[in-house]
Amino acid sequence: MGHHALMNDGNPGPVCGLAAASGAEPVAPQRLQRAEGRLELKVKLADGRTRLADLHQAGCLKLRFPRVAGVTSEAVLINTSGGLTGGDRLDQGFAVGAGASLSVTTQACERIYRASSDEARVTTRLRVGEGGFLAWLPQETILFDEGALSRRLDLDAATDAGFVISESVILGREMMGEDVANGSFRESWRIRVGGRLIFAEETRLDGAIAEQTRAAASLAGNRAFATLVARREAPETLIEDLRTVIGEAGGASLVDGLIVARIVAPSGYLLRRRLVPAIAALAKTAVPRIWSL
Repeated sequence: MGHHALMNDGNPGPVCGLAAASGAEPVAPQRLQRAEGRLELKVKLADGRTRLADLHQAGCLKLRFPRVAGVTSEAVLINTSGGLTGGDRLDQGFAVGAGASLSVTTQACERIYRASSDEARVTTRLRVGEGGFLAWLPQETILFDEGALSRRLDLDAATDAGFVISESVILGREMMGEDVANGSFRESWRIRVGGRLIFAEETRLDGAIAEQTRAAASLAGNRAFATLVARREAPETLIEDLRTVIGEAGGASLVDGLIVARIVAPSGYLLRRRLVPAIAALAKTAVPRIWSL
């Protein structure tokens, strides 16, 4: 491959893969290999502990289960492709049975690299049974310049189930001198409790992201942001503690028994300094050990 074949007249012939004569049909470019991953996890309560009920994993998505103290089991999600770009697809589902308790995090921050075409898509489906608890706590998503990501999160919880959901985004790594001038980030959330839709949100940054995020009504020049949604007992008490932790870096509201909080920061490190204690206050347990400051 790549060598020229000598013709009878001594001139090099066409390179392998190119049309040999003028007017010939062009060779269609090959489709680049894309990352695809699918994962389904179900846990149940058995003998007073949360145990594995079913696990299916395929492609670039894997799970690991570190040993942790307490009643909550922990799962660490790994994307072995090392990041996402246009055309990549991840589909993941987590189901917590009645009375069981599960915390899910990621091995590292997810990186969304420059996309030459299309967008990376991530679909997450969460289910929590009666009396169950789920903490969905992936580490931050880092969007690189001209990266494109579309992700959707659907949560269905029983009437007396509890949960803490966190998603956070960093627009380029400030310590590396990276800026995100252009790109695309779309996120859709749907949360149902007892079959009733109680939270729906659409987030979109598209095109000139740097210009859009300078506005006061957007990120006011900050490059990192997070959303927290939680359903816990005694939310009136929890929200006051949460507001103290967040301070002037964001805000928290209580709507129909649901705690919704936003945090913004000028860097990923400063975001995490607020996010880690905020998660701990809502989850009433230690943040996964894989998180660090």
